[in-house]
Amino acid sequence: MMTYLRRAGAALGHVTLMFGLGLAQLPLALLLLVALLVTFGLGLVFFFVPVVMATRRWTILVRRLTLVTTGVEIPTAYHAEPPPPLRQPDGWYRGGNRLYKSARLCSYNTRWDWAFKDPATWRDFGWVLAYPLGSALFAALPAALVVYGVLRVLRGEPGEILLGVFLGVVGVLIAPTVSRVIGLSIGLLLGPRDKDRLAGQVRHLAQARTEAVDTQAAQLRRIERDLHDGAQARLVAVGMTLGAAEQLLDTDPNAAVALLARAREASSAALDELRQLVRGIRPPILAERGLTEALRGLAVDSPLSVTVRADLPVRCDAAIESAVYFAVSELMTNAARHGQAGRVAVDLVLREGALAVTVADDGRGGADPAGGSGLRGIERRMATFDGTLALSSPPGGPTAVTLVVPHATLDSATRSSTSAKAVAPRWKSVVAGLCFGLFSLPLLPLGFVSLFAKLHHVPDTGWWPWPGLPASFHQWPMIIGMIALGAALLLTAIVLTVQISEAREPGAAE
Repeated sequence: MMTYLRRAGAALGHVTLMFGLGLAQLPLALLLLVALLVTFGLGLVFFFVPVVMATRRWTILVRRLTLVTTGVEIPTAYHAEPPPPLRQPDGWYRGGNRLYKSARLCSYNTRWDWAFKDPATWRDFGWVLAYPLGSALFAALPAALVVYGVLRVLRGEPGEILLGVFLGVVGVLIAPTVSRVIGLSIGLLLGPRDKDRLAGQVRHLAQARTEAVDTQAAQLRRIERDLHDGAQARLVAVGMTLGAAEQLLDTDPNAAVALLARAREASSAALDELRQLVRGIRPPILAERGLTEALRGLAVDSPLSVTVRADLPVRCDAAIESAVYFAVSELMTNAARHGQAGRVAVDLVLREGALAVTVADDGRGGADPAGGSGLRGIERRMATFDGTLALSSPPGGPTAVTLVVPHATLDSATRSSTSAKAVAPRWKSVVAGLCFGLFSLPLLPLGFVSLFAKLHHVPDTGWWPWPGLPASFHQWPMIIGMIALGAALLLTAIVLTVQISEAREPGAAE
């Protein structure tokens, strides 16, 4: 209970900070509105790119603050900035499908198109304009209940004290939920859409495919070189030796026998080299007995003391087994050559189609992917299968490398592609955004302000809540209706936001 109260108290401070963020954002929203009117109303388009960049810096800061205060991570989905223009051999600068004489004009137009056509730009603008009058007011609800409860308690009357304590407790208890909803609502506008995620995955896979093709080409060149310089040369020598033995067979049988023995040794050596080459492509034990036994065989041949623990209920895809096998082999070689380790522990776990491999050694540590230890190559090898590499290697050791392949079996990849199709409908995002932007209008100035004026007998000024209408409209049904409408809009926004966030979580559709 105390833990929850401490968490609730921290959440109360967090949502109050998010409300303060909305107040601080009001001037920025007004400046953004003016800048957009100047840009598109007066045609001063050179304001647009600086406004976009300033807004992005602010929203990136908001993403970090949201992660700290609400625990909701909001990834960025901006298009990559265009590279600086390069001068063509004819002296012109190319920007997309256009040619420019000036590098400055080419760079400006390219950046303008990049900023204008990025959907994340308009999501940022929409959030900056909507947050101060939407989610920020909702973030103020817990603190408002606590403050109002304290004011009630200060009146000193028993009924007021009871009401004040109740409101204060409610404000503290709902703070974690409000904090979570605020984070989700910010992510609703600032977070990437499913189309953006798909585009990012396509770019990642295209890059991984390019690296895989380059790696495969390098391996083919290595195999060709090994065959040419090794087994092929030996086989040519065997042929020449057999030819010489054939010529000496009648004149000098003893010399011919010696040449045949030498040819047999050379053919045996060529066969060993071919076996080593085949083992380097795909070890036979890996194809016949699986990844676990192949790694245990690798551990037997290693000069280190290697233990292999595996929990693999089913076999993984053959290509993934091969990639993991050679990655672990490279890591064990690094541990012996660079880390000066004595012991290595290899752990393999397969859960829900995801393969996690941890290679830990007791070496001196200090491993750096940029130091040429082969970690970059392993990372590229894993990226081919959408895998990741995590390194922990402080100076002095120990070193632990974790490889994770999310879809190591055919069934898991099929389930992933199926679940990726189950995304939240677009109308939910639109309706949730409209509800978060509109709920404050009936709930606050038309609802609670009128309620406060009614309860405290504030004289009618012709302003609230219905400008120009007679005071007869300031009656209880209208006030309660406005509060109910605002609460319904807010509740709809919360429910839709939670549904969208659940639909975007991995495996939500399974």
